Amino acid sequence: ESDILKNVDVYSAGFNSQYGGRVSAVIDVGTRDGNKTDFKCKLGANPFSSKIVLEGPLKKFRENSTNSSILVSYKNSYLNKSSTLFYPYIKSSLPYSFSDLYGKIAVNTNNGSKLNFFGFSFNDDVNYKNSTSYNWKSNGFGSNFLLIPDGSPTVINGVFAYSTYAMTQTESDNKPRKSNINSFNTALHFTNY
Repeated sequence: ESDILKNVDVYSAGFNSQYGGRVSAVIDVGTRDGNKTDFKCKLGANPFSSKIVLEGPLKKFRENSTNSSILVSYKNSYLNKSSTLFYPYIKSSLPYSFSDLYGKIAVNTNNGSKLNFFGFSFNDDVNYKNSTSYNWKSNGFGSNFLLIPDGSPTVINGVFAYSTYAMTQTESDNKPRKSNINSFNTALHFTNY
């Protein structure tokens, strides 16, 4: 969801070792924190999908104090239900649908240290009636942190993340074909100034 993005960096070659064993290209996506002072809600809808973004403080921002916030985004498609309404010349609805859920809790301390927890669940479906159906599911969770010890010239940055990606294909014989992959990443980075 574009409303939760902070930055997106694309590396087509020559990226740092922090990206592990990637061999071709990396898209590094950073999400923003939720609002630290007020609760906000953004709703959006079009003929094919709708979305909601909720954000607000868990502990309100105050000068020289620890604060925390939450950010939740949900996006859902109903193209498979609304397509015949908008395209009356097609005989049956279009077979595509998706749902995307993302959540993040951010904790910021008064000295600049930071701790984030995040999770996501993305589901995509294509269902050709009396034929083949496909389902793609991507789920994950993790945490990252930036630790700035008082009086130390060293900054510690770390990440822990787990994700799964699964694809299921079901033919008219109702025999599913499945494929999945899991990934676990953990890293610590030390920077001495």
